[in-house]
Amino acid sequence: MKITDVKTFLMSPPARPRGEGKPGGGWSARNWLFVKVYTDEGVVGIGEGSGWPRVIETAVRDIAPILIGEDPTHIERIWQKILTATMGNGMTGTIGSGAMNGIDMALWDIKGKVLNTPVWNLLGGKVRDRIRVYGHAATAEEALRLKEKGITGVKTGGVIDPVDRVEAIRKAVGDEMDIMVDAHGPPWFTTKDAILVGKALEPYNLLFYEDPVPPDNVDALARVQENVDIPIAAGERHSHIWGVRQLIEREIVDVVQPDSGRIGGITQLKKIAAMAEAHYITVAPHSGSLGPVGEYAALHVLASIPNALILERVEFDSPSRYEVVVPHPETVDGYIEVPDRPGLGVDIDEAVAARYPSRGNTGTPGEESGGASWEPGTWHEYVYYQTRYRRQKTLRRVREV
Repeated sequence: MKITDVKTFLMSPPARPRGEGKPGGGWSARNWLFVKVYTDEGVVGIGEGSGWPRVIETAVRDIAPILIGEDPTHIERIWQKILTATMGNGMTGTIGSGAMNGIDMALWDIKGKVLNTPVWNLLGGKVRDRIRVYGHAATAEEALRLKEKGITGVKTGGVIDPVDRVEAIRKAVGDEMDIMVDAHGPPWFTTKDAILVGKALEPYNLLFYEDPVPPDNVDALARVQENVDIPIAAGERHSHIWGVRQLIEREIVDVVQPDSGRIGGITQLKKIAAMAEAHYITVAPHSGSLGPVGEYAALHVLASIPNALILERVEFDSPSRYEVVVPHPETVDGYIEVPDRPGLGVDIDEAVAARYPSRGNTGTPGEESGGASWEPGTWHEYVYYQTRYRRQKTLRRVREV
């Protein structure tokens, strides 16, 4: 079997109405990039590359010629070939990793179809039949909406009054739901402020405290880990095993969060899970901006590893998400059943993807919300991180639980 062609399908799902299911309201412009790898035997594999999809599409097209004529079942060899072919451009970041991700995922899909078995079986078989998921809520009302669907985990966050938000959600949902806080910016907390907010969150027994400081400074995250008694989660913005190596080897995180659309593929996801297992670190893949094919890949990996924790899911997403993939996985009692069809077990409706042409990927943070995450009067500065001004309100340590 030989690879004969690689095609891309870029779509922009319509924005979701504000206030539904995720802190900050509706989605800004998003794009989903699906990748198909074709073979001379008629077997076609599908994958997804996220992170910066419009740019990643160009990277996939640039890489495609070196794949023609390769045997698609030799996945590790092809992954290494792509890495060595692109290394002259500098260290591989989100764009290169996202392109490799879409191709690698499609190769695993092909191999599963050829062998007539699900990808999870190629990864060592199933540890579990269902994957627990969590949703997003900006308010107590949205958290209750998730609870009514049987979902037992909810993530909230932001850098504006996250403790007040958690307090309201905990009072509404009781002790049955796990709560997580994602504190990512912009603007990000400074290290000291992230520690103070983390200490204020300790009484609420969070499942994890995610990205409390910018991802660029590993030592800053280590300081948070040393000073806050909540499990720390990070890793969604990194690429490959080398991107998360320090987080795992130094045991800076308790939960590693590779994005199954931009980490470098199923090949990398499985390796990262093994690295984490050796350090008693659990895996909770990021999928907040990910499309539905990447979600399938995460399901297969989580089914096959012992240290799977939970899967992030956009439960109330753009309606196009439920149109473009066939079939669409459903959440039942807070879990998704592991697919049992050959390969990934999913395909896209190309006509649906074409119905939603791509829009731009970039927009200045704060424009749609009036800069609500920045301190008053400062958002036009566009600073990457910021010390919080209203410290008595935002950073107080002791609260009634």
